[in-house]
Amino acid sequence: MAYPEMVRIVEVGARDGLQNEQSVSTAQKIALIDALAGAGLKNIEAGAFVSPKWVPQMADSLDVIAGLSVPSDVELSALTPNVKGAELALQSGVKEFAIFTAASEAFTQKNINCSISESIERFIPVMELAKANNIRVRGYVSCVVGCPYQGEVQPEQVLDVCKQLLAFGCYEVSLGDTIGVGTPNKVQNLLSLLLANIPRDKLAVHFHDTYGQALANIHKALEMGISVIDSAVAGLGGCPYAKGASGNVATEDVVYLLEGLGIYTGIDLERLARAGWQICDALNKAPVSKVSLALKSQCA
Repeated sequence: MAYPEMVRIVEVGARDGLQNEQSVSTAQKIALIDALAGAGLKNIEAGAFVSPKWVPQMADSLDVIAGLSVPSDVELSALTPNVKGAELALQSGVKEFAIFTAASEAFTQKNINCSISESIERFIPVMELAKANNIRVRGYVSCVVGCPYQGEVQPEQVLDVCKQLLAFGCYEVSLGDTIGVGTPNKVQNLLSLLLANIPRDKLAVHFHDTYGQALANIHKALEMGISVIDSAVAGLGGCPYAKGASGNVATEDVVYLLEGLGIYTGIDLERLARAGWQICDALNKAPVSKVSLALKSQCA
C-alpha cells in the first residue's frame, strides 16, 4: 500500500533516552523538552515516575514537567509502572500514562519476576486511576523481535500481548525491538500477523539501532501503513543489552527519511538538530545521528 500521508512521531529522548545516559540537570531537561516542542514535536515523553533508587536520572520528573513552557497542543506523557507513579503523574498534569510489558516470558521473569499476564494485571489500579481522570494510556511491548534471554520471539506471542493491552484499555501499543535485532523481513512477518488482527491505527513502532537496521525497519513499517514512530533526539540512550551499542533510532534521521519520502511531519529539522546538540553538549558526547552530524558540520 501507499505510504501514510502524515506520520506522528513520539519523541522519547527526554525519558527513554536520558534514563540510559548520565544524569543532567533539571534545567537542562526542561530546556530540551521546550526546544523539542519548539521544533514542532507534538508528542513528547517528559519523564518517568519510577523509584529514584533504580532510575535516579528520572527522580526530578515532577519538577521537570512543572517547569515546562510548551504550547497547549503538545501532549506530554510519563511512564507509570505502578499506582504510586500514576498518582504522581496525575499530579504533574500529564494527559497520558505509559505502561510496559514484554512479549518474552523470559524477559518479564528476569526483570520483574512475574509472567506477562501477571505484569499486565499489575496495571489494573493504574488503568482505574487513568479512566477516572480521563487520562489516555499507551502500552509498550518490549522484545517484539528478539530477547536477550530467550533469543527469537514469535509473532504469535507479540499478537497475544498486544491483544491483552488493547482489551485492557490502551489506546495504542508501541512495538519495541528492545535489542535492535529486527530486520525488514522479520518486521514484515510480525506486522503481517498483527495487521490481520489489529487495526492499523492501534500500532506504533519503536526500533533500536543496535545493528544499524532501525531506518530500514521503519521504512518497511511505513510501507505497511504504520503511521506512528517512536524515536529519540540525537539517538539518546544506549542499548543496555549490548555494551557500547546504539539505542533508540535518532529523531533527526527519521525526520530526514520521512521528508525524503514526501511524508509530512510538521517538524523543523534544523531546530530539532539544535535541540540535540544542546543536550549532547550537556552530556559531553556527540549525537548518535548521521543527519545531526551532517547538519552540524554544515553549520560549523
